[in-house]
Amino acid sequence: MTKLQQLGWTGSREQDWSALPEGIKMKCLPGRVALEHKRMYRVWTEEGEWLSVCSGTMEHMATERRDFPAVGDWVAVERMPGEERGIIHSLLPRTSLFSRKSAGMTITEQIIAANVDIVFLVMSLNQDFNERRLERYLIASYDSGANPVILLTKKDLCSDVDAYLEIANRIAPGTDIIAVSSHSGEGVDEVLAMLQTGKTAALLGSSGVGKSSLTNALYGDGKMEIQEIREDDAKGRHTTTHRELLLLPQGGILIDTPGMREFQLWDQGDSLDESFQDIDQLAHSCKFGDCKHTSEPDCAVQIAIADGTLPADRYNSYVKLQRELAFLEEKLKRSEAKERKTQKKSTSKKR
Repeated sequence: MTKLQQLGWTGSREQDWSALPEGIKMKCLPGRVALEHKRMYRVWTEEGEWLSVCSGTMEHMATERRDFPAVGDWVAVERMPGEERGIIHSLLPRTSLFSRKSAGMTITEQIIAANVDIVFLVMSLNQDFNERRLERYLIASYDSGANPVILLTKKDLCSDVDAYLEIANRIAPGTDIIAVSSHSGEGVDEVLAMLQTGKTAALLGSSGVGKSSLTNALYGDGKMEIQEIREDDAKGRHTTTHRELLLLPQGGILIDTPGMREFQLWDQGDSLDESFQDIDQLAHSCKFGDCKHTSEPDCAVQIAIADGTLPADRYNSYVKLQRELAFLEEKLKRSEAKERKTQKKSTSKKR
């Protein structure tokens, strides 16, 4: 097996490479982005690891964040003569893309990882377990094109694992859920079985949920630095400070990500109903097709809330996410309209 195949190179990637312009293929090699830092990229190739930047043409043609490489991307990279450095000339088509809205007030996209087969949604079995955060992670996972798997960590410290499993199953019916202990090793082999050679998984979760401990358990040594959680609220401090591709000794690729306590969705309304299938199914039983689920007669959603079948806080979360996505969509439309107006003025001045 070649180094590229270990990194996830497949027949479909070979077809994507064949479709590139001959000029690029003549001077470049395929490589995978292992690390990104301020528009500089650590790229793995068959001939070694090169610190790379995007070509001037690629920079000039880019119009949005998605036009630049991210961790997990496959690229066409040219080695600079006599150096362990490279120039990225092209991005190969992505099979999946996991992103969120950047933290703060700016309306920009932050790409977390690309070309991921599995997204491990990591939640700890303590008071930091957050149902609303898990709902957000699921929506983003469904929209990314990757397969979500929920990992419930710190099993050895939890006295009522079944209660958390019941909550997770209610939020994500049909999704694989594994309770693990990085300390005892329970559940680790089950996770490793999913990481066959060439498969890529990303770890997503907030600080202190045990991502670095789990990475060490999967890797088999103390590769990732670990910090203790705060005893007063069970919340953790950041350990991982950047996204990085890790090649596991047993096969498979893992992308560890920094802890994210704030997770705002990015243009993922199409996956909202998929994540809230229980509410979507109830809505189809309402008397009126345009039911707003507020005070309409024979509203199946409100009936389910009243009899306890549907938790009120879950429905409130659904409504909140609907509003958040609608607000984001409107802001994006305004931003695009403003950009078009600016470009039009610039073109008029040149004339």
